[in-house]
Amino acid sequence: MTLASVLIANRGEIAVRIARAAADHGLRSVAVYSDADAEALHTRIADEAYRLPGTAPAETYMNIPALIETALRAGVEAVHPGYGFLAENAEFAAAVAEAGLTWIGPSPEVIEKLGNKVTAREIALSVDAPLAPGSDGPVEDWEEAHAFAEEHGLPIAIKAAYGGGGRGLKVVHELDDVEDAFAAAGREAVAAFGRGECFVEKFLVRPRHVEAQILADTHGNTVVIGLRDCSLQRRNQKLVEEAPAPFLTSEQEATIREGAVKICQAAGYVGAGTVEFLIAEDGTISFLEVNTRLQVEHPVTEMTTGVDLVGEQFRIAAGLPLSFADGDASDGNAAGGDSEITVPQLGHAIEYRLNAEDVANGYVPCPGTITRFEAPTGPGIRVDTGVTSGSTIPGAYDSMMAKLIVFGADRDQAITRARQALRELVIEGVATVVPFHQAVLDHPDFAESFAVHTTWIESDFAEQFERTAAFADHQAGRPLTRFGIELDGRRVEIGLPAELLNRLSAASTEASAGESPSAQGSGGWDDAARSSQAADGSQATGASGAEVTSPYAGSFVTWKVADGDTVEEGQTVAVIEAMKMESNITAPAGGTIVCRSLAAGDEVSAGQTLARIS
Repeated sequence: MTLASVLIANRGEIAVRIARAAADHGLRSVAVYSDADAEALHTRIADEAYRLPGTAPAETYMNIPALIETALRAGVEAVHPGYGFLAENAEFAAAVAEAGLTWIGPSPEVIEKLGNKVTAREIALSVDAPLAPGSDGPVEDWEEAHAFAEEHGLPIAIKAAYGGGGRGLKVVHELDDVEDAFAAAGREAVAAFGRGECFVEKFLVRPRHVEAQILADTHGNTVVIGLRDCSLQRRNQKLVEEAPAPFLTSEQEATIREGAVKICQAAGYVGAGTVEFLIAEDGTISFLEVNTRLQVEHPVTEMTTGVDLVGEQFRIAAGLPLSFADGDASDGNAAGGDSEITVPQLGHAIEYRLNAEDVANGYVPCPGTITRFEAPTGPGIRVDTGVTSGSTIPGAYDSMMAKLIVFGADRDQAITRARQALRELVIEGVATVVPFHQAVLDHPDFAESFAVHTTWIESDFAEQFERTAAFADHQAGRPLTRFGIELDGRRVEIGLPAELLNRLSAASTEASAGESPSAQGSGGWDDAARSSQAADGSQATGASGAEVTSPYAGSFVTWKVADGDTVEEGQTVAVIEAMKMESNITAPAGGTIVCRSLAAGDEVSAGQTLARIS
């Protein structure tokens, strides 16, 4: 069978990546877009683009009937789901097949088995893969999760059975937090994946996250083509990934490779996929999950193996053997063991996710408009992006804009090149995680000893990472004004938010006229929000008391207090959601809280006052 056309059921940088791979392999690519993405880069890179009316994921990129109708209307032969949205949805895979189209991924039955973390655990047990203690299936309610914690001890991980990418995963360190964490995990999973069942397992303290990239074709070849380390995470979402996974013993590497192949063979896996493991401080290896799709971090494996993973997906879907396989291998192959297929590992690659998040304000998502985007260049530099200058980052979707992938002859060279690449990279108009990446590259725990782990950012690095003003102004329509100055004969370029310059100018004019530059309006909700918002976006206390403001645009989820309650400084008072992640809003001061009238689902803007504390 040959494939000539593909519909890309996704958006952003992965849609661009797939469209470019389709062009490389002679396939016609068809993109889809929501109203919020009408001008997005992927609509221009693909050969054709079709509108999915609406903005919310349920209306657009997770709307199975609309996607199938578009695929048939466009006359494509196959559907590539990318990652996220419906990429691991067995119902969507089945609908594609029922429509007479080719699904680029494993079968619906395999997605169902491995996408459900409970069933995946059972398969892992059947092939003797190491596992941490866990519930025997989804738990019915938070009380059952509470009982598990009492039996096995804390911390525990509450995981959505159909979750992924850190969504629907909550780590609980205190028994009193189990109820809220269970509810939040279910809400996030429903919002991102449409299913809210959760199970519970013992959480390994300070583990590394190592994963095996699998390719399996219809000719009996099941191959691990490389290992990656993805330990640098915050809120259980990866920020930095690299290949090959460094500082593993040969025994650890062999165990991971063998376990990954056995799990996939037992499940009857065909396609590209990733088997993830945790490695605890004492060296214990525990199976985590199988992602039945292409991973965000797949470029580091491509850079170190020369294998085009998307191209291999196209080949597998067309019924062809892996491009590097020599004939059939009906008994399967586990690279690194007694394998007939080996994929050489060349050099070292590190990927840096470029998310629109404000690291100085708790990594909160920052939707907005990119006023300037300039990618670095040079040897070993690859940038996978879904944005350009002028692109809008909607609040309805994931915060990732692009990925910087840096390759070197070894890890040290990759780090050196990464430092230069991040200095050259320019993203203005939205806050980004670039300052975090720059700081991590200079930290010995990452650059030298590799002492990082999945909670290193929160537990070890947060206190050392000083807040910095080295971000662009992240509010839409407020770009930086750049100009050069000379300091001791040396030219230095600085950028200041245009609004700040305007305010300084206005203050100077008012002062010259004898007016108070701090004069404010009538003291309503909106005036209070403006007066209480500090230059760095933090909450401040004014004459009327402390204002609780939203750090970013998103949707209101729930109040954690009632109007008139007495609250303490730092206490969680509300929860809001943006880019498929929930964030707790805390009280900036103690006192009596007066809550604004907000209901679940109400839209809130960046800096909007949610409550006042007197």
